Amino acid sequence: MALKKGDIIDEHKRYPDSCGLVLKVMSGGEGFEKILCCGHELTEEDVVPSLNQGRGRKKGPLVVGMTIDEKRVSTESCGLRFMVMGGGEGFQEVKCCGHSIGTSGMQDLKFGQMRTEDKVDDATPNTPHQGTA
Repeated sequence: MALKKGDIIDEHKRYPDSCGLVLKVMSGGEGFEKILCCGHELTEEDVVPSLNQGRGRKKGPLVVGMTIDEKRVSTESCGLRFMVMGGGEGFQEVKCCGHSIGTSGMQDLKFGQMRTEDKVDDATPNTPHQGTA
């Protein structure tokens, strides 16, 4: 079962009483097997043509905009990457290329958090440079 870039998997398609996990394929997908969420197995049968935001979705540890990246678990993979579009309260794992991708394969975009500033080297004085402009 292969997925392609742009495919949207919606748990509500076959399981309307679920948390409503919605994922969009960002890259990869040739080795996709299934997604486990709320005790359901989501496969290519759960691909929908577009995102329907009118349904209730239960948020959990997955934040909208967070990515699930297979390359973080195994560099020797098809490189499946999903972006979380909604839901996710019952998320368990993604199975792809024989790998199990859980919360360790996630990259949080950290919306609303301050970036840490680079360390300043105290050895260099804070003076303007001299020269011609």
